[in-house]
Amino acid sequence: MSSPIFRSPEGEAEIMALYDDALARLGAEVESVTVRTSLGDTHVLATGPEDAPSVVVLSGGNFLNPTCLRWFLPLAENRRVYSPDIIGQPGRSAPSRPSSKGDGHARWMEEVLDSLGIKRAPFVGISYGAGVALRVAGHAPGCVSGAVLVSPSGIVGGSIPRILIEVALPMIRYRLSPSSERLRKAASPLLAEEDEDLTQQIGAVYRHVKLDSDLPRRATAEELQDFHSPTLVFASENDIFFPGEAVLERAKQVIPNLVSTELLRGCRHIPSREAFMRINDAIEQFLRDHGL
Repeated sequence: MSSPIFRSPEGEAEIMALYDDALARLGAEVESVTVRTSLGDTHVLATGPEDAPSVVVLSGGNFLNPTCLRWFLPLAENRRVYSPDIIGQPGRSAPSRPSSKGDGHARWMEEVLDSLGIKRAPFVGISYGAGVALRVAGHAPGCVSGAVLVSPSGIVGGSIPRILIEVALPMIRYRLSPSSERLRKAASPLLAEEDEDLTQQIGAVYRHVKLDSDLPRRATAEELQDFHSPTLVFASENDIFFPGEAVLERAKQVIPNLVSTELLRGCRHIPSREAFMRINDAIEQFLRDHGL
């Protein structure tokens, strides 16, 4: 029987094959760990020196975790990176999808950290994963020693009519009648530059996954009033989901210890390779500067 987040067993098998392929192409020694939580088993990718300081990387929603981990893989040179497949997303964790109205994601993440023996660590989150990091920061601030948020959900959202026209309609057209041209039109609003592997993954997710549209809710200053760990935010200028300038403006209002921000000029939701190089350099400097 297929997992309830997938449309069919065949679709689930295709997604898992793409997951394994993306994992194999990381070109790094990656350990797979499964930990138990009250919301179901959670699959975690771990890489980097085992005795190095820990960093938690949280992937985007409706994306494959190994692909998101690839974007931040340089951190594993000097850190032990733990990247869980977020529950309810296409991957190897339980299909449970906590409601954005509660703190289900934060409680889940607390249990994952406890199972991994991590009391406190810096978090790096992209998109949906950044929203989850903010949930943890508000619910259990002591668990998060620092935060780096990239194209983050949980701060401000984009224009719903524009998202429907530029993202949802091309996605539906592709799902109803898949073709290379329709896939390109469906994926291009998300990508700063062409990425054939990622485009194929997006196409498979659109065809085979019941997409999770219940994003982590927006953080408030009240929720984050006890979160004083240093925070770094990167927002993409042309992000249709989370518009860069609006994200940075509101981040300054709700995040208490926002030490630095950067608007990624010319980037869409998924930044360019060159932007990711700058982001990783900045993260490493950020972690060193704050003793993390």
